[in-house]
Amino acid sequence: MINNLSLSDIIKFGGKGLYKLIKNDILVVSFEVTLSCVCNCHHCDLGGPKLEEKQMKPEEYAKWVKTLKPLFVQISGGEPLLRKDIIDIVKSVKQFGKLPYEILVSNGALLDEEKYLKLRKAGIDQFSISLDFPDQRHDDFRRYPGLYKHLEETVPKLARYGFNDVILNTAITKANFREVIPLAKKAMEWGVLISYSAYTPLRTGNREYSFDSKEDVNALRKAMKELTQFKKQTNCIVNPKGVFTDIVKYYKQRTYMPNCKAGIRFVVVMPDGSLVPCSMRRQKFSNLKDLREKFVKKNRCGGCYVSIRGMSERPLSKQIQEFPKYFIKIGNLLPQSKIKV
Repeated sequence: MINNLSLSDIIKFGGKGLYKLIKNDILVVSFEVTLSCVCNCHHCDLGGPKLEEKQMKPEEYAKWVKTLKPLFVQISGGEPLLRKDIIDIVKSVKQFGKLPYEILVSNGALLDEEKYLKLRKAGIDQFSISLDFPDQRHDDFRRYPGLYKHLEETVPKLARYGFNDVILNTAITKANFREVIPLAKKAMEWGVLISYSAYTPLRTGNREYSFDSKEDVNALRKAMKELTQFKKQTNCIVNPKGVFTDIVKYYKQRTYMPNCKAGIRFVVVMPDGSLVPCSMRRQKFSNLKDLREKFVKKNRCGGCYVSIRGMSERPLSKQIQEFPKYFIKIGNLLPQSKIKV
């Protein structure tokens, strides 16, 4: 969901986006600025400090933006707010003007009003904050006591600034799929939006949170139908409804989604400046040409259906159909909700 862009920015953004879709070019670059994290989540292979980590300097991020020319940049990790030079990194990415559209992906534990305002001024266009449960169960899942209370106190304060740039992000698992609507209602209560993606066992090898049986998949299908119906009554959910169908398809095929576009429409830059196809496949390359030659041509992986895949891999016809919706001001959307929380 794109917001806070002028009409000329929107035209420029839309033109570049459609061109990249047609050319099968890089849409999204995710800068994993550190693999260290304050949490130790059940569904992730990271967690804790990475003391010997080699890190790029802020100015090196601008070189990658200039080389890859992405439409979107994610600043992620690990937990990106652990970087003491995060403001300089954000500025480095943003020095080329309004584009790329810059998104900070964070668990929110270190985020407060002061950091939020400084990051916005530096160039962050959107804040994506993880939320797995609409209550204190979030703390247990993230293994970080007090995290939910912090988010409950902080996120509404950020929303009240009126910049409409905060989106909650939920990875759907077997542990939380029955909470998808309560999570959406929590987003509404806090005055923000929400996006959903699917858990993958690729990171940890743990299938505890997957939907492996027919009964599991049927239960998920029911939940996704209910979420689709709820989406019609409110504007707090940013996913196209087709993504929910694809999430069920992904699990029905035993967590397999073919035609991965890693290295084609999206790529990840590691803290040390090396390129990897995605966050789950950390085979390192020094440049995009090498990655495409040695990985993309042989890539048969279908083991995830995360947010980047869900948005960047939709067919061109669907992208063109949905593209104008991305430019609707979020501030004009939230008051239209028909649901009471």
